Amino acid sequence: MIRPATPADVPAIVDMIHALAEYEKAPDQVEATPEQMRDALFGPDPKLFCHLAVDGDEVAGFAVWFLSFSTWQGRHGIYLEDLFVHPRHRGGGHGKALLTELARICVERGYGRFEWSVLDWNTPAIEFYRSIGAVDVEEWDRYRLTGPALEKLAAAGG
Repeated sequence: MIRPATPADVPAIVDMIHALAEYEKAPDQVEATPEQMRDALFGPDPKLFCHLAVDGDEVAGFAVWFLSFSTWQGRHGIYLEDLFVHPRHRGGGHGKALLTELARICVERGYGRFEWSVLDWNTPAIEFYRSIGAVDVEEWDRYRLTGPALEKLAAAGG
């Protein structure tokens, strides 16, 4: 079963964020607190969304996403920030069910694209994404500013 997350799910969401970071070999990079996630997902004007895959009484996985926008298409899209299924639940269709629900939301709302990033060494995920028809966006590299570099640019002024 796929359903939107509720405030009661925040502890499970934070646990999955930590489990995903462990899988991606970056456990020390998680800074998100339960309070931050609760505010981001359920505050007065949320900009972040989460759907859960539930297997019986257990949360099996999650998809954390937000709206993007294509100026070329003139329409919003969904950017999938994180997709994670607990190892004990993998192979049960939970990841595909989460992606299917987000694709359904895209189509239902008239969004133009559904995008995400994947680590280049994550072969199981890459093979899974290709199996559902996703394609690698060639010719584009992703860039990021954080920490001191972000602060330095912000302080540079005009």
